[in-house]
Parts: sequence; C-alpha cells; structure tokens
Amino acid sequence: MNHPPPVTPMQEALALAQQAIGLSDPNPRVGCVIVAPDGSVIGRGHTQQAGGPHAEIMALRDAAARGADVRGSTVHVTLEPCSHHGRTPPCCDALIAAGIGRVVMAVEDPNPLVAGQGAARLRAAGIAVEHGPLGDEARELNIGFFSRMQRGRPWVRLKAAVSLDGRTALPNGVSQWITGAEARTDGHAWRRRAGAVLTGVGTVLDDNPRLDVRLVPTPRQPLRAIVDSRLETPPDARILDEPGSVLIYAARPDAPQREAALIARRAEIAHVPGATGKVDLPAMLADLAQRGINELHVEAGHKLNGSFVREGLVDEFLVYMAPMLIGSGRELALFGPLEQLAAAPRLRWLGIERIGADLRLLARPERTDQPWPSA
Repeated sequence: MNHPPPVTPMQEALALAQQAIGLSDPNPRVGCVIVAPDGSVIGRGHTQQAGGPHAEIMALRDAAARGADVRGSTVHVTLEPCSHHGRTPPCCDALIAAGIGRVVMAVEDPNPLVAGQGAARLRAAGIAVEHGPLGDEARELNIGFFSRMQRGRPWVRLKAAVSLDGRTALPNGVSQWITGAEARTDGHAWRRRAGAVLTGVGTVLDDNPRLDVRLVPTPRQPLRAIVDSRLETPPDARILDEPGSVLIYAARPDAPQREAALIARRAEIAHVPGATGKVDLPAMLADLAQRGINELHVEAGHKLNGSFVREGLVDEFLVYMAPMLIGSGRELALFGPLEQLAAAPRLRWLGIERIGADLRLLARPERTDQPWPSA
C-alpha cells in the first residue's frame, strides 16, 4: 500500500500562511512552524490582522502555551522575518531573544524596509539562516504584496463570466446568470483574496451589484471601488448600502451636488483625471497601492475591461466559461480593432478546472519584463 509522503515543515508553514487570506492585508500572508532539535513540531502560527502578531510571534506563543523550550530550535517561515518597527516590533528581535538556533525562510521579503536585512540581523546574532524550498509558492501566495512592493501598484486580476462564444452579456446588458452557483461561490473566494474589488459605473447602473463577499466566510470585507469619471453612481445604489468602505474614482471635481450626495452615503471620492477626461487608470492603481491594496479584483463591463487590456494593466485573467452560446452580445473586453494578429495580447495558461457545470480558466499575459512565476 502506497502512503503519501510526509508533510515537510515548510509545506505545513505554507498551509498555515493560506489561513491568512482575507485576514492579514495589507501585510503578507505568512506561516511559521518551529521544529525542536529532536524533530518534533512545537509551535505553529500564521499572520493575524494588520496590527496583530506576525506568524513567528504566533508560533512562539504556541510553543510557550505547550510548555516547549524553543532554544536551539529551527524556525521554518514562508517569508523573511521582518527587521523593522511597523505596527509591531521586529520579529527578528523576538527570534533572537527566544534563542532560536536556525531559520529556514522560503523567500526574501520584497519590502525595502526588510529585503535581506532580516536575514542579516539574524546572522549577526549567530543564528544560521537558509533559503528553503517552496519559494515560488510562497511568492505566489503573496503575489499582490510583491507587486505593491516592487512595482508600486496592486496585482490586477480581471474576473469575468463568459459563454462558450465569449459573451459576457446580452446586447441589452443582461448577464445574470451566465455561470452556475458553484462558479459564483468560487468567484467570491477569489474576491476574499483581494484588498479591493473594483467595477465601473456602467456595471453599477446595469446590474446594481453589492460587490461584497457573502458566499464564502471572510473575516473582513475588501474595499469596494468604482471607476466613475462623471460621478453617475446613484446615491441609492446597493453598493453603498453594504457595510464597509466605498471609494469612487472620478475624473474632475465639477459635479459638487452629486459628489455631496455620494459623500452623504459614506462614499469617499478620489479625483484622478486623465488626459482624455476619464479616470487615469495607472494613477488610480498607484493610489490604491498607497492605500495598502495588494490584489485588485476587477469585475467590470466590456468597456472598462477593454481599457485595462488596452493599457496593459491586467496581470491575470480569471474567467468562468459556461457551456452555452449567446451569439450577439457583449464581449469580455472592448478594444481594437487590431489590424494584425501579431498585435493581439498573448496569454499563457496557468490552470483550467471544472467548477460545477462551468470551467475556470486562469491565464496571464506573456511577460518579458518581470519574472512573475506560474501558479
């Protein structure tokens, strides 16, 4: 009888890190496992909500609760321990004070305030530091955090539900429901990953969405954002009814009455005018990064989707394909027309999986400028 291979400490730490999805933003999702010199696991933990303890502190507390002595133990952690004072003290100092003998980290922290300094501080204290396995997986789990630290913008994931012939809606805009309940639930799990969920005013007017996470459990709701150049969002839109923050990006401050009505509904208005009189999307992404958004989940109509594609701002396509034909209707993204196939944006598949009666397709643009890893 074949038995599955034993789970390694780093694999367990990565599984713990996944429990921080929807919890730790804007901090990265980190897991930590402490292994005693005899090979037994004596502490486990993952990053808590912002301002709460990091994974290493949770693992040290777990070991203390077990009455375990961590001196000389090995810490397996999915991200380099922090070395700076943020909302919490440096994890390096806690590991040094605890007498840890060795640290194995999956990947270096991209935060310029850390970026190798954590490992250097540990080594200076006499602690052996090694780069361990699963670095690509740890980076992938925090792809938005890496994007924000290294590019100054969130990781942009464009989600759409389409028919087999690539339509997202009928010509009149009706789109509910192309895909089944299982795909919609799966889509909410992807919403939970994001720091913000964004749509366009056209979708607000056509579908009146709530844009929250409700089909899967979540410890927090992501920020909801609307691209609305002329402030046409109705003050009675359902998106404004839900608890939490709503951020509306407008092009110009020339509609004071509409702006006041939306502010009265607890919306925040941000002006990021572009040269064409519409919202400057790259400037919007930079603003979202400044607000601590790691992953931006876009659920918009074909026009805004087309703008994101045309400007080369989509990092990942999350597409649910239903086994139906619609014929004439709205496409996934309105851009072009192209004169040559060579000008078409090329993608690479990351995964194709059946979700209920539908398919979930995950693809990313082919990149030559950034070594973003495959999932």
